[in-house]
Amino acid sequence: MNIELMASMMCADYRNLEREVKTLDEGGIDSFHIDIMDGRYVQNFAMSLNDLKCIRSLTDKPLDVHLMVEHPLNTIGLFTGNLRKGDTIYIHPEAEYHPSTTLQKIIDAGMIPGIAINPGTSIETVRMMLRIVKKVLVMSVNPGNAAQLFLPYVREKYDQLLRIKDDMDFDIYWDGACGADKIREYAPLGVKGFVLGTTLLFGKGRNYADTLREIRETV
Repeated sequence: MNIELMASMMCADYRNLEREVKTLDEGGIDSFHIDIMDGRYVQNFAMSLNDLKCIRSLTDKPLDVHLMVEHPLNTIGLFTGNLRKGDTIYIHPEAEYHPSTTLQKIIDAGMIPGIAINPGTSIETVRMMLRIVKKVLVMSVNPGNAAQLFLPYVREKYDQLLRIKDDMDFDIYWDGACGADKIREYAPLGVKGFVLGTTLLFGKGRNYADTLREIRETV
């Protein structure tokens, strides 16, 4: 079974970002997840455009850019202009007056369009956008901070999306409190990728390659 493992780079050791990127790259990570936060849509500031540029220059692996910002249409060109074709950009539908316009800008730039769905956002409110996007990032915690606990009621959201993903032609990705138990349970059901942060990958004092290999062996 092929699953995608993405490193949540807001959890990386910023004392040596280049070493982190190269070690993850060599260890077998599939892509690098970049959380951009503006302190308005969420009550936190996270990675910057310069962080994105740095990581983009250090690896040939895809970048997976998660925009937790208000009105991303206003700044979307800053991100598409510093990415490569085939990279992914997720937006939060609630953050934009006309999210389909922003998604079209992402498509026109040659990027993969995605939406991120918060725990409190119903599938019904974003259903029409599922025809536009290729990736759906399901938040299993409230957005904005690492090291949060899994919200059990989000299971229903995954179940709903798994029933319609093939008909509507999108892939499902897990973000937040992602432990090995969640991967073992949901990868066989059809969740395509998992964002790995402090629950499983970072701050464990272990070689990244060993951790990534063990995750793949458990599925």
